[in-house]
Amino acid sequence: MPRDIRPETAGSDDALIGEAMERASRQTFTTDPPSTLRGQINYLMRQLGSARAVAAELGVTADSVNRYRRGARRHPPKPVQDRINEAVRSRWQPRVRERARRRAAAQTGMNVEFRATFGYKAPVGTTDEARFRLLTLHLPAAWAGRLLDAQAGRSGESPNEVLAQAAKELYFQERGARAQQLEEVEITGIDYIDAKY
Repeated sequence: MPRDIRPETAGSDDALIGEAMERASRQTFTTDPPSTLRGQINYLMRQLGSARAVAAELGVTADSVNRYRRGARRHPPKPVQDRINEAVRSRWQPRVRERARRRAAAQTGMNVEFRATFGYKAPVGTTDEARFRLLTLHLPAAWAGRLLDAQAGRSGESPNEVLAQAAKELYFQERGARAQQLEEVEITGIDYIDAKY
């Protein structure tokens, strides 16, 4: 079920797109990450190397990490448990997620659903009034690759720019079938986004 995301500032669109890409990569897990507190802490210990490193990641003391690991403390506060869950899921099955990203960029593409305010630049006599729309796009492999590269910082484009260009070509111009006079589309605010590949 997609969730609403409301940005604090207009500059958070790229971060929202990044979060959607991260959630999409987590849907590709082939096995579930550890669910018990002890299993999660042991996994983080293997990944980060020491109780001190895990503690720094979670914002707790190394003693707390060792108590969680031994089972002496079984119920951390909810904010700490949320950070533990996030730390585990962000590191779980990196090769599986990278394979899914490469497949999306080379073969299958991805689906992106988002609600945003669009700004337009068009010739005189046409409207350039900003509009709020909900779009569902299938990004072919080439566009998916550009979006993933922008999100990872491997290109000079921002994710927001790539998504706006994809919306212009795939939705507004229907791959050249209409709205040829549309010069530029700008996404000025995303309040919901979900992706799947």
